Amino acid sequence: MNTETTERKKGEKKKGPLVREDLYSLEEYAVARPEFRKKVMAHKKNRIVPIGPNATIHFEDSLTMQYQIQEMLRIERIFEPEGIQEELDVYNPLIPTGTNLKATFMFEWDDPEERRKWLSKLVGAEDKIWVQVEGFDKVYAIANEDLERSTQDKTSSVHFLRFELTPEMIEALKKGAKLKVGVEHPEYNYAVEVPENVRASLLEDFA
Repeated sequence: MNTETTERKKGEKKKGPLVREDLYSLEEYAVARPEFRKKVMAHKKNRIVPIGPNATIHFEDSLTMQYQIQEMLRIERIFEPEGIQEELDVYNPLIPTGTNLKATFMFEWDDPEERRKWLSKLVGAEDKIWVQVEGFDKVYAIANEDLERSTQDKTSSVHFLRFELTPEMIEALKKGAKLKVGVEHPEYNYAVEVPENVRASLLEDFA
């Protein structure tokens, strides 16, 4: 495999989990980072949907997760195979597998005290986040499969979500069905239609 092909593979979205060979080395990343980061930031703009005034859902894929891993390796100066594999094991579960959408969900308030008060009101909200394909029932999130992020007294400001869609839902999306996303909690109840640029990007998760 020539260098050009290797570089293209490392910087492109792929199907399935990432492996070490998909990643830049620390030296390679130092060179590639400015252009790669620019590409990922543009890509992320087509993967983010605000839900109401204080929540945002970021739909993840192999490219967003590669960026996350590369940044962790860079910051921590990790180059040992074992350490790289640990990062892969942490972030690979957030890559869609062909039947689902996966996302990072964030509740956001600038003021720490206001944030604390709201998070205490929003206990269980992570289980009330949903997506809905036009013509089908809502699909509620399977939240935080890696570890519990909420207590009886408050929810977390960040949640990791998986939405499992049926083959019929996926087919409808591919044929142009609209997609909505929302939160269904007594203290925070908002729903929005996913913009077309985001919907088009999400279709690639089912390719």
